[in-house]
Amino acid sequence: MIKAWEHFKTITRHRHAVIKHCKKAGILFQGLFHDLSKYMPSEFIVGAQHYQGDRSPNEGEREDYGFSYAWMHHKGRNKHHFEYWTDYDPKTRLMSPVKMPLRYVKEMFCDRVAASKIYNGEKYTDGDGLAYFQKGKNTRCIHPETSALLEKLLTMLRDKGEDYTFAYIRKLKKY
Repeated sequence: MIKAWEHFKTITRHRHAVIKHCKKAGILFQGLFHDLSKYMPSEFIVGAQHYQGDRSPNEGEREDYGFSYAWMHHKGRNKHHFEYWTDYDPKTRLMSPVKMPLRYVKEMFCDRVAASKIYNGEKYTDGDGLAYFQKGKNTRCIHPETSALLEKLLTMLRDKGEDYTFAYIRKLKKY
């Protein structure tokens, strides 16, 4: 029960941080619906079982089973994850990344910043989101334009701070 309570507190703190960031980004309404699937039994129970506090429970589930049921459920219901945006390409006959709509890239940015703050706690810096992004850059299956915009925003956050970056995001109409 303790792990379930700690997991609940972590995902709720994260969600509230994302809502706060979405408000700063000009997409408050979208933020209000962020990650509601994490409270569904198919994600919450597994998350509580694999709760660690300093990283995603999905990592623990992957270590146990070689993949994460909870993550597959989550990414298929939450459009702010680039993994949602893949489709069969009739020309190549392969699954390929699709360019994300801007509103979901904005939410993805808010999500990544909030996750960095929650998992890094007092050690958080504005460069943490970019460092995490760059760590997996070469193995990620994401549309090149989506990747470039997210990296640009995370770099801007590191170099110019939250106020500047969120003001930029609010004005951003296309990419």
